[in-house]
Amino acid sequence: MANEATSIADPSRPTPPVSSPAATRRAVYNTLRGSSGNLVEWYDVYVYTVFATYFENQFFDSADKNSTLYVYAIFAVTFLMRPVGSWFFGRYADRNGRRAALTFSVSLMAACSLVISLTPGRESIGVWAAIILILSRLVQGFATGGEYGASATYMSEAATRERRGFFSSFQYVTLVGGHVLAQVTLLIMQVFLDRGQMEEFGWRIAFFIGGVAAVVVFWLRRSMDESLTKDQLAAVRSGVDRASGSMRELLSNYWRALLVCFLVTAGGTIAFYTYSVNAPSMIRTAYEDRGMTGTWINLFGLVFLMLLQPIGGMISDKVGRKPLLVFFGIGGVLYTYFLITYLPTATSVFASVTLVCVGYVILTGYTSINAIVKAELFPSHVRALGVGLGYALANSAFGGTAPLIYQAAKNSGQVTWFIVYVTVVIAVSLLVYIFVLRNKSETVLDREQGRAFE
Repeated sequence: MANEATSIADPSRPTPPVSSPAATRRAVYNTLRGSSGNLVEWYDVYVYTVFATYFENQFFDSADKNSTLYVYAIFAVTFLMRPVGSWFFGRYADRNGRRAALTFSVSLMAACSLVISLTPGRESIGVWAAIILILSRLVQGFATGGEYGASATYMSEAATRERRGFFSSFQYVTLVGGHVLAQVTLLIMQVFLDRGQMEEFGWRIAFFIGGVAAVVVFWLRRSMDESLTKDQLAAVRSGVDRASGSMRELLSNYWRALLVCFLVTAGGTIAFYTYSVNAPSMIRTAYEDRGMTGTWINLFGLVFLMLLQPIGGMISDKVGRKPLLVFFGIGGVLYTYFLITYLPTATSVFASVTLVCVGYVILTGYTSINAIVKAELFPSHVRALGVGLGYALANSAFGGTAPLIYQAAKNSGQVTWFIVYVTVVIAVSLLVYIFVLRNKSETVLDREQGRAFE
């Protein structure tokens, strides 16, 4: 099914030489610059959910019992823009270079965060406050859709062959790190501001920070190496290469890889948002009357998840990607029920931390290597488009909707059906991990190694 990406390596093929120290230094340099923007962009994504309870009354009527549902509905709707963003930025990255696409996306994200931070509340401008919030989040969804594909592609191409899993894992180090930064920002503000001040202006500061941080990232990304060769970019500019970034090329010749990318993502993305967005929300609710205890638990858990990512990447460099994905799939099928059922009722810090951390160990089987698994499916001329589009379609359908569906299920007393839904989606992806993906096979990235960064 995934013939483009899963041809079995010839056992007689000589082992490639270990990358030189200079190549390793370059990989570190480019990974840091590529992932820095990822950190800021995902801070801007998660600052919304982390501060949602503080700003919802600024945009919606506090007397409306569905105001929280509206906030998460906006979070879910923005995911509809991710496929559009992945198409636009994927094509842009495959035709104009990864660096240009990544710089553009972080600029859009920052501009919208600044707009949200400065938007007057509903008492001043009425329904226009909610409209501006929705439009800003839609543009951010567009930018995020482009960020993922270009970032996953760039970090996979920038990595040295023998440490590709390790280096590419930093995409999720910084993705989770963005969530950690949002939680740290909340924690610091809770120390110095009371709830009234948080609702009045504290949340605005959080959004403003994300906008300002992007200025530094813009400079860093402008200075990183380009992973497409000069010949590839010249061929596109001259019109000789019309296949790069082409939807026709992707759907005609790499539709199997695109389908695999979608199915690999489906179970992972629904687990990620269930475990890392819904679970922290459950903890905040459970410890609402215990000061900052819930915030500390969430922060500890997310830091733990962040630190697990390079470990998962290193393990995959030794044993292959497939064992980690199968571990995640089996764990997710078996553990989702326990997490969602018992976490909301946990009354001790130890129990809450244990439940969350076990879930994060399972989740790492997917998060630490998903970028490299998808990048290995496509050749360079459609890689950013294929990775971004396959991810965004699955992410929009299953990931971004998870917080909204859970909230709706909770309000209607149907949480059991949400558990079944999440478990089934993970199980479908598990079948793909077992029966479609091959382990330690030669990939397109292996054959292209050495052509980039000329």
